[in-house]
Amino acid sequence: MHRAPALHPLQCSFTPHFNPKNHYYHPLPRNTQYPFYHSTSFSLPRELKVSASSKKQPPDIKFANGDDEDELLQEKVVGVDDNGVDLGWLPAFPHVLTASMSNFLFGYHIGVMNGPIVSIAKELGFEGNSFLEGLVVSIFIGGAFIGSIASGSLVDKIGCCRTFQIDTVPLILGAIVSAQAQSIEQMLLGRFLVGLGIGVNTVLVPIYISEVAPTKYRGSLGSLCQIGTCVGIIASLCLAIPSENDPHWWRTMLYIASVPGFILALGMQFSVESPRWLCKAGRLDEAKKVIKNLWGSSEVDKAIKEFESVIKNDGGDLDSSWLELLEEPHSRVAAIGGALFVLQQLAGINGVLYFSSLTFKDVGISSSALASLYVGLTNFAGALCALYLMDKQGRQRLLVGSYAGMALSMFLIVYAISFPMDGEISNSLSILGTILYIFAFAVGAGPVTGLIIPELSSSRTRGKIMGFSFSVHWVFNFLVGLFFLELVEKFGVAPIYGSFSAVSLLAAAFAYFFIVETKGRSLEEIEMSLNPKFQGKRNSE
Repeated sequence: MHRAPALHPLQCSFTPHFNPKNHYYHPLPRNTQYPFYHSTSFSLPRELKVSASSKKQPPDIKFANGDDEDELLQEKVVGVDDNGVDLGWLPAFPHVLTASMSNFLFGYHIGVMNGPIVSIAKELGFEGNSFLEGLVVSIFIGGAFIGSIASGSLVDKIGCCRTFQIDTVPLILGAIVSAQAQSIEQMLLGRFLVGLGIGVNTVLVPIYISEVAPTKYRGSLGSLCQIGTCVGIIASLCLAIPSENDPHWWRTMLYIASVPGFILALGMQFSVESPRWLCKAGRLDEAKKVIKNLWGSSEVDKAIKEFESVIKNDGGDLDSSWLELLEEPHSRVAAIGGALFVLQQLAGINGVLYFSSLTFKDVGISSSALASLYVGLTNFAGALCALYLMDKQGRQRLLVGSYAGMALSMFLIVYAISFPMDGEISNSLSILGTILYIFAFAVGAGPVTGLIIPELSSSRTRGKIMGFSFSVHWVFNFLVGLFFLELVEKFGVAPIYGSFSAVSLLAAAFAYFFIVETKGRSLEEIEMSLNPKFQGKRNSE
């Protein structure tokens, strides 16, 4: 049977996809996440609700020495400048941007096979073999699944920065092995290594950003995951243009794919470690220094107190085990995280992207690369909107609105396909529905799913819950891609798109009833409000 598109979570999600009809790959938006029940037993205590817009006014300080003045200057950088411009995001931005290089790599590797796949198949001797061409995609997903599982334990033991650096090894080696491949076996090995590295990164980046970013800007900075993926895909599509005239250009593209890995490894040498991990590892002085530099001096004592309170009541994650995911409250968060990714994949992003090239052809855009570029730019525009809205509208509202928009877009396409009308009008409605669907996905279902899971996870099991959730994503990514074309051939496009619309509505309802808003609250405030251990202690007091 033919294998359809495959997508990843987090962020601008795209996955390479092989079209058996014309033998080319084109990226499908993938998806690169955790809530709790809105029941009375899990309602948030009033004292823990923090407004995202609330700002602490600096105290009126008279300087006794130069050190105090330096501290105030630090506060001004972390807060607002003399012109009233909010710069609280700036100290953390270089570190978040460096981590987002991982997402650029993910997007680049997704799109790198799009243009030159025909030349690769011809040169390596598997041209016309749809099974082997599909295997190049599948082996990538297999590596990503293993990487997702392994990442949880790695980040728990050695922290985010060292995990980033170790993870660049398979990414760099995989790119070089693929570039030098003289056989299908060597190409498959290279793609597996790349998938392994990507699987680790898709888990690691949201964790790192959520733990390093200031609370007020965590959503906006977290959106850089999806933006990085989009930019990587667009870059690979642009670099693939010479492959139309040079049959060996694909090797140069794969060599280029190793460069961001070196940049990431070097950049992480100068990036800060997660202050939360440092605290759990007993490195309090380092944690205080990171908090002071990124969040401001006034946040140090409060943050350390919250970190220690969480560790005292729930323990650090340096000695956590996978079996703890079977216990409350970790089991509930893991279940919700897995459910979010299942719904994301069943909502049909892979299928819509698969048929998007055919839809664009109907209106005269015959170039698959140009169609993919339009899709990538739409996704990028949605990611920019998510960056602006994430900390203003909140995660839950974006998720509900995103899935509602996806459902409406699917209905529009089904209407254009099912009811008799002028061909030009039908094609225009199909294009409009496709663009709206991709944009709606990029605003909420793509970026929010990857961000909200670490926000709702406990400090002790955050890495393992993320690893479990993303492994579920890769499994359903593979299954949807495996059966999509067969279902379309059996039932037709309209019924399948109709089912995508129904799943999108179900996902919107799920987000409304089971996702707790995390905007404007620290990870410790969220954990204390959801963990029965803290609730019981508060009630006893």
